[in-house]
Amino acid sequence: MTLGNLRDLYQQVILERYKKPKHKGVTHPVHRQQRGHNPSCGDTIEITIQLSESGDRIEDVKFEGEGCAIAMASADLMAEALRGKATDEALSMVQRFQNMMQGNGDFPIEQRKLNVMQGVSQFPVRIKCATLTWHTLKAALEAPTLAKPEAFVSNE
Repeated sequence: MTLGNLRDLYQQVILERYKKPKHKGVTHPVHRQQRGHNPSCGDTIEITIQLSESGDRIEDVKFEGEGCAIAMASADLMAEALRGKATDEALSMVQRFQNMMQGNGDFPIEQRKLNVMQGVSQFPVRIKCATLTWHTLKAALEAPTLAKPEAFVSNE
């Protein structure tokens, strides 16, 4: 596949996920919750997470918010990829996504849908749009309680 065709595919998937997200909403019940904000462009996101009874596995992830196509597509792809994952595996995926945005690696074949976001790394000013949801997820998973967050986390 040529670089131009790959870029077109990235754009197509991002626009599709932006227009018709599959994981928008709020989980029931909500075990973890966090709001995120990108002051550079105004993207805002709120992540809710439903955990297993033992609290160590993600049953569901949903998001609400407003932002650019990249931010919303990243949120939707992330929510899909994390369903059923152990929380420590999810935190490793956050780091892997951060690395991918810096041009260092990608996801293995079983998580290859996330690689569609790799094209964003060519536009440094847009990386924060793609990573906002991942920063927000990390803060939610590392939160000690279900307490509703008082402040937004930022990826700046």
